[in-house]
Amino acid sequence: MGVITTVRLAKSANLLLSHNTGTWPRVYAQLTTTTMSASYKFVEIGANLTDPCFRGVVRGKKKHDDDFDAMLERAREVGVEKLMVTAGKLSEARAAIELCLQHADAGIFTTVGVHPTRCLEFEKGGGEAYFEQLAQLLAEDRSRAGGPRVVAIGECGLDYDRLNFCPKEPQLKWFERQFALAECTGLPMFLHSRAAGEDFRRLVSQHRGSFRGGVVHSFTGSAAELDDLLALGLDIGLNGCSLKTAENLEVAKRVPIERLHLETDAPWCGIKNTHAGVAHVRTRWESKKADRWEAGKMVKDRNEPCTIVQVLEVLAAVRGEEPAELAARCYRNSMAMFFPNEKLEGAEQ
Repeated sequence: MGVITTVRLAKSANLLLSHNTGTWPRVYAQLTTTTMSASYKFVEIGANLTDPCFRGVVRGKKKHDDDFDAMLERAREVGVEKLMVTAGKLSEARAAIELCLQHADAGIFTTVGVHPTRCLEFEKGGGEAYFEQLAQLLAEDRSRAGGPRVVAIGECGLDYDRLNFCPKEPQLKWFERQFALAECTGLPMFLHSRAAGEDFRRLVSQHRGSFRGGVVHSFTGSAAELDDLLALGLDIGLNGCSLKTAENLEVAKRVPIERLHLETDAPWCGIKNTHAGVAHVRTRWESKKADRWEAGKMVKDRNEPCTIVQVLEVLAAVRGEEPAELAARCYRNSMAMFFPNEKLEGAEQ
């Protein structure tokens, strides 16, 4: 492959690959090959695929054709084998399960839970009545003939940065209530914590015996916050939002490799040109604005699961680790957490 040694061949002619000598964006090569050799395997643990932007709808207006299948193909090209949809409320969870069933062969799974900023959904839905609908949805999924599609409880937790969406009291009440969903299903938790460190630690500590494990996703906290979460036995999910600043990169170095998971939080949390980690990105795709979109290209400023490879590239560079080794370990971590009954070939569980 000549000088291009840090990237994979891809089917898409719109995948732009940078020269691996020097700092991006010194040189680019555009591949038009129809063959593909994914060097890595990924479990994308967090993507918001029920967002209408993946169907061409932006802020309520149709901007371009549905490119959901093309988005999935780009993810497959970089090595995404399993993809977890993030559900933030009951209606999203139902839609996510339906999406999983519609794409039964695409390795799509989902979470079920209520995001802290959506906890007023409980109040609107009758409190415990809404909770019981979540529990019923989980029970139905566990008995599904083709096997369950729900692999975690969440996204749930606390978010004190956005109290305009939901006050503290409902967040605290319904976050605590959702530990029961993890306990009765045996599923791990997909967790969210923003500016709520003390309350988050207190509730998780009180209920730590009721769930077998969990990932605090999209982590952007300090080194001290990281240490607190690790002490609770929680794993850490990193995406583009986790790699914005020099401080973020220093914290990312501290995450033990055996506790690290990769994600994108698509369509958000892409790695921007203003981010501290962008100099380490080696893989890029051609994109167009939504109202000028062309088939086969990505949508500008819409993050996608395929960019998980960019997260890997940045983390491998700042941590001083081989990308293949880091990818393999993160893959094993995510499989063990969310797909513990699947045997991994040639890998210690």
